[in-house]
Amino acid sequence: MQTNPTESILLRTLKGESTERPPVWFMRQAGRVLPSYLEIKKQYTFWQMMQNPEVAAQVTLLPVEDLGVDAAILFSDILVVPYAMGMGLDFTDAGPTFDEPLAFRENPINGLFDDPTKLDYIYAVIDEINRTKPAHIPLIGFCGAPLTVLLFMLQGLGRKGDFPDAIRFIYENRETTKQLIDALTDMSIEYIKGQIKHGIDVFQLFDTHAGLLPFDVYNELFLPPVRKIAQVVRDAGLPFIFFPKGIGTGIAKLTPEEADFLSVDWQTSLTNARKLVHPEIGLQGNVDPRLLFAPQEEIEKELKKYLRFGAENQNWIFNLGHGFMPGIPFENARFLADWAKNADWKRS
Repeated sequence: MQTNPTESILLRTLKGESTERPPVWFMRQAGRVLPSYLEIKKQYTFWQMMQNPEVAAQVTLLPVEDLGVDAAILFSDILVVPYAMGMGLDFTDAGPTFDEPLAFRENPINGLFDDPTKLDYIYAVIDEINRTKPAHIPLIGFCGAPLTVLLFMLQGLGRKGDFPDAIRFIYENRETTKQLIDALTDMSIEYIKGQIKHGIDVFQLFDTHAGLLPFDVYNELFLPPVRKIAQVVRDAGLPFIFFPKGIGTGIAKLTPEEADFLSVDWQTSLTNARKLVHPEIGLQGNVDPRLLFAPQEEIEKELKKYLRFGAENQNWIFNLGHGFMPGIPFENARFLADWAKNADWKRS
């Protein structure tokens, strides 16, 4: 049963209410930066953790206790959608791998099918999270955006991170690409509706590789499905956060139709983003996660630059410009959360 976290500072901010400080949560917060997560990981594979409702719920909620963040985000992976579309997927120590990426198939469309039951275990995880989480802590659901997920589906992993085979496929096979986008969008919407039905409070769409295509191509092929997804979330009464990493000044082209809040990467300053982004769209971000390798006095020096922005902008969520990175000291992650919650934001 879904709780109603009426005192949530995150939900208050997303609704446009004034708060005493910005809410704080982090992308990739439920993972390897936490010693408690690493202890659990010794007992299970990644697949086993995701598919065990009790374990996945526990991992989802670890950052609330260990870091003191204002929200939990579902412990899962963006590639569960292609798995539900019939692609053979395995999570290895080196990362997730597909049996046969689509760009190397004679007919990429053949063999894809929708099996929503393959996602049922995730809904059981959400049920368990809502049964065990504090009432004032909202649960953020998510999935990958069509471009980022399609890049993995086309090329797989273990090759260059700029997805040269997938990008080539998109340019060489425009009509097939459109068919794949439509199929992926439909399955993603099915998945999102399932998350909403089982009680998430907020939804974020991750487009980690949005910057790999020129914005004109991105706008033509991949923003229409984003708008479609955003409408589904909004129709259910949930706030929609969009993270199109790397699109640079393309953020100026986005409208409230694409996002209630826009998550900004570290390449664009928040001050510039606020000038570029539609005034009805709130902002989230954009601390450089690499900063957390620095000594705490250096971290604090950089963080103080956010105080003026936070004082002047109520519609802002304190977060990273991407997720926590491997090797970041837990003490620095905790320092970041504590600083954001205890700083004097000079909000009256």
